[in-house]
Amino acid sequence: MGKVYVRVDDRLIHGQTVVSWGPTLGIKEIIGIDDVSAKNPMLKSIMTMGVPKNFKTEIVTSEEALPLLAKESDDTRLVIVKFPSVLEKIKEGIKGCEVIYLGNIAKRPDTNHQLSGATGIFFLSDDDIRVVDDLVNSGFKVCFQQLPNTSLTEWADFKKQI
Repeated sequence: MGKVYVRVDDRLIHGQTVVSWGPTLGIKEIIGIDDVSAKNPMLKSIMTMGVPKNFKTEIVTSEEALPLLAKESDDTRLVIVKFPSVLEKIKEGIKGCEVIYLGNIAKRPDTNHQLSGATGIFFLSDDDIRVVDDLVNSGFKVCFQQLPNTSLTEWADFKKQI
């Protein structure tokens, strides 16, 4: 059975996904989970048009994700969600994932925490922190890493900054 990695990035599928994360993690399958994007054929097309054919790529709703994630695969998967709240909905489907990588999350009206010194945009709300804390307490490994070749910040170290 293939490995599963999870990434939180509000851009969902983009160039860094394919050029940096794909080869570094040995990804063969990309599963983008976003209710809005999955229901919009134009957005799905835009997000997948730059993905090489050697990646199996799907953009699905959080409801569609659970049966998809339950299917065993020999391929290494990268599951991408826009916000931590989606992870709460798919938690059962990502059990056993290697790492949850937190990436770009733009400032939103309810965000009040920022990872200082990060090479990117990373804002969290109190609810985001609650969700990630729950994942960590459930045994998931969570860290912040913008790109595979940039520094990695463990969740416990991020928590010390807030």
